[in-house]
Amino acid sequence: MRLPSLFRTERSPGSVVPPSGFTARLLVLTAAAMAFLAVFSLALALAAGRMAERWSQALSQTATVRIMAHQGEEAAATRAVLAILETTPGIAAARALTLKEQRALLEPWLGPGLAVESLPLPQLVEVTEAASGFDAEGLRLRLAAEVPGAVLDDHTRWRRPLAAAAGRLRAFGLLAVALITVALAALVTLAAQSALAANAQVIEVLRLVGARDVTIARAFTRRFTLRTLAGAGAGTALGMLGVWMVRTRAGEEVVLTGLGFEGAQWALALLIPPMAGVVAFWATRTAALASLRRIT
Repeated sequence: MRLPSLFRTERSPGSVVPPSGFTARLLVLTAAAMAFLAVFSLALALAAGRMAERWSQALSQTATVRIMAHQGEEAAATRAVLAILETTPGIAAARALTLKEQRALLEPWLGPGLAVESLPLPQLVEVTEAASGFDAEGLRLRLAAEVPGAVLDDHTRWRRPLAAAAGRLRAFGLLAVALITVALAALVTLAAQSALAANAQVIEVLRLVGARDVTIARAFTRRFTLRTLAGAGAGTALGMLGVWMVRTRAGEEVVLTGLGFEGAQWALALLIPPMAGVVAFWATRTAALASLRRIT
């Protein structure tokens, strides 16, 4: 059974490629660094996609009615709003927030121990949408007519910018992965051309004894591809470990807890070394054949 040409050893052409040295170490380190960055870029892109979906879903399921009424009329206005909401199609539930709940909402902004009772705050009514949704514009018109101090906020102005920002962040993450791939291909090409130029005299001797250019190019392709695979594998392992540490060591209040992979998404990171190997294979093969044509 014959092994694929990538893994077969050929003593004569294989000796053309330096087995170690500065170029070899630099290629391995470069592949490791690129794979490490690719893991974090991919994790960022996937996390941004999850955040966009989570924020859009959470904000689309709830709405808020703010009630500003004259002193002594708050209770009556709240009852009127709740009655309107109960008869509005597409609303699953509605309830008025207590002072304790409103204090909890303001604490992150104004600090603890806030005397909510002394502030002219509007009464908030939390609205939960049904699966079918409700007619927001129609509800606004009805509230304006029956309870002039009531204003509906369906979170559209919050939802759209958040979802758009998360979508742009995901696009930037994927763009970073693409740029890393291009940079890796360029560096592998330069390394292959440098090795071929340094061994020009040896290549001429091999041609004199009957070695074909495709055989010489195969030796370079095999050696550089395996080096890139080794470096990318190490970089991917370190990147996945780093992402795992970010998720496990960050507190629940930290934004970075959303950074990382979930479930089957971890398998996507394992595709980075094979992708780096494919990029190195085609970049080295193309560069080797082109350089050999120039060496006469």
